[in-house]
Amino acid sequence: MEFRNLGASGLRISAIAYGNWLTHGSQVEEDAAAACVRQALDEGITTFDTADVYANTAAESVLGRALAGERREGLEIFTKVFWPTGPGEHNDHGLSRKHIMESIDGSLKRLGTDYVDLYQAHRYDHETPLEETMLAFADVVRAGKALYIGVSEWRAEEIRAAAGLARELRVPLVSNQPQYSMLWRVIESEVDPACRELGLGQVVWSPIAQGVLTGKYLPGQPPPEGSRATDTKGGAGFIEKWMTDDVLERVQRLKPIAEGVDLTLAQLAVAWVLQNQNVSCAIIGASRPEQVTENVKAAGVTLGEDVLSAIDEVLGDAVITDPALTVSPRRSEVLG
Repeated sequence: MEFRNLGASGLRISAIAYGNWLTHGSQVEEDAAAACVRQALDEGITTFDTADVYANTAAESVLGRALAGERREGLEIFTKVFWPTGPGEHNDHGLSRKHIMESIDGSLKRLGTDYVDLYQAHRYDHETPLEETMLAFADVVRAGKALYIGVSEWRAEEIRAAAGLARELRVPLVSNQPQYSMLWRVIESEVDPACRELGLGQVVWSPIAQGVLTGKYLPGQPPPEGSRATDTKGGAGFIEKWMTDDVLERVQRLKPIAEGVDLTLAQLAVAWVLQNQNVSCAIIGASRPEQVTENVKAAGVTLGEDVLSAIDEVLGDAVITDPALTVSPRRSEVLG
């Protein structure tokens, strides 16, 4: 396993992180989830990412039980706060001091740990003063409940404002967690340069574009039974933007490129995001242990400029780059 610093901090994390969005506590039974976590550990993964909202808190509980008995100092556990949990009443979401302070305690209890290595603001809160949010995060760190703080899916100007307050409060804001893949590159023009300047590393999610970059979805054919594209409870809505014949045909044309560097399509996709030196880790999910084994082989791979250029040529205008697509919802949207 390759290890990288999380941004400009001294925290070292595995270049491949294991995440349990859309799997633990919902799509995957607990024994299967535990088997995937065990495989991740066996493959050298030490970094685990979750959130209180995943499966309405159940994902944190499943991960906590799966990691029970492991040497805590040898793990890096990340979680997040923002989205509604529980009954979803007026203070059950957002980044108010009340919600942050209550949420960190709930997360720690479910994860079975005294602290998380990284506590992340899952979206930007338009209705709470940023100063209130950052002071609450600073107090979480000073209480020893989190070692570092980060954000997820924030715009460049929001990250810059938070970083200024973090410096004043002397609290370690070290990361951003954006969606990033060969097909979704909206961070490249604004967010990534801002984070490089400020010393924030990227903890990227969906490097395989919700499974599209595995090549299992074929143009002109229905998606495989049981795949994410058929999951009306969670996965299908996220993947539908890629489910066009044009995109799927282009993905199939990536196969010779992957074979030329002795990688599967999924490994090529993960290796591609890791070529960005501001990417601290790529989060993978899995419903079966063998998926973990396959994806970790992307760690430490170097893709040449000729390979990167060939990928760009194949994908062409199917790549999404508009930075305006990084948008955090307002409270009325959160509660529906």
